Amino acid sequence: MGPRAIRHFAFFDRMTTPQQQFPNPEAVMHRAIELARQGIGYVEPNPPVGAVIVDANLQLIAEGYHQRFGSDHAEINAFSKSRAIPDGAMLFVTLEPCCHHGKTPPCTDVILNSGIQTVYVAVRDPAPHVDGGGIRKLEEHGVSVHVGLLAGDAAELAAPFLKRMQTGLPYVHAKWAMTLDGKIAAASGHSQWISNAKSRERVHELRGRMDAIVVGIETALTDDPLLTARPPGPGTAARIVFDSQARLPIDSQLVQTLDAAPVIVAVGNTAAVESRRNLEEAGVELIICPETKQADARYVMEELGRQEFSNILIEGGGALLGTFFDDGLIDEVHVFIGSKIVGGKASLSPIGGIGLDAIPNAGQLRYLESQTIDDDIYVRAKFVSDEPQG
Repeated sequence: MGPRAIRHFAFFDRMTTPQQQFPNPEAVMHRAIELARQGIGYVEPNPPVGAVIVDANLQLIAEGYHQRFGSDHAEINAFSKSRAIPDGAMLFVTLEPCCHHGKTPPCTDVILNSGIQTVYVAVRDPAPHVDGGGIRKLEEHGVSVHVGLLAGDAAELAAPFLKRMQTGLPYVHAKWAMTLDGKIAAASGHSQWISNAKSRERVHELRGRMDAIVVGIETALTDDPLLTARPPGPGTAARIVFDSQARLPIDSQLVQTLDAAPVIVAVGNTAAVESRRNLEEAGVELIICPETKQADARYVMEELGRQEFSNILIEGGGALLGTFFDDGLIDEVHVFIGSKIVGGKASLSPIGGIGLDAIPNAGQLRYLESQTIDDDIYVRAKFVSDEPQG
């Protein structure tokens, strides 16, 4: 298995169980989703999962979430906080309980041993070792299982895991900062700084929960970036450069900071053997695309999926973002719009590549979040499946 994000587990809040009665089952599942969200950045390549146990009157008994990769699952954490399970108690969990022996025992066994007779599951787990098996096992032992409560919200939370299980590909985030007139750099190539300091802090927060941060070779050569999260987040992402001809200098900041985070260089099959050897001897991992002279985006994503990368952040430049757009590989965008206008027909736009022949009939994106960060505007949106990217 190749390098991927190093998870930091130094501190987790001790979770207290508040005294609470929920108004309806939807509210219970919503709480489970809130809990699951606390595991993002810590649990990958596993999915974030939350679990809540209530009595017949929807009074909270206990709750838990999957806190870090390799630790107890959400259901186990919830049951460990419950002294007794009364008749009529119900379990609400955001993802189908596992039914296999892995790093932890099967959650289905713990549920059956608890005596709970009703389980609400938001989303079925498509992993080959589960894929409905947890639901079937519970039902075979007389447990009533209800699937689909707040499924959309839960699926959005677990989208990186679900995509990798269903397609073999990691979940791809695209990030760029642009001026109000849609430029990522002036015609001269100058780009610092389009966004403000607080927006850049948000970018570092985003980096801190990624498995990998990706740039093209021109960005690597022009900016000589570190591509690290400052301050560090839950994980330390691998740094990846799309570099068809293996031009990344050995004295670049990326190669010189291999002790801080792994570096992967994706090259084409005609990259010079000596250049490839120099990078490998320096400690860089290579992904060699066998069928093309260029570093092939889909091939690299397939390889990262095999290595269990879940979240990939594409930071540019425009040519690389255009390639991912044209190949339909982008799942979500994070756009920082600065309060500046640069103008000029030769100024650079965020998405290069071939692009579309016509404006789509319907919206391609569903907005998830937008906010003002001082004088900047931050927009987060997700591609919807019924309209093409590129």
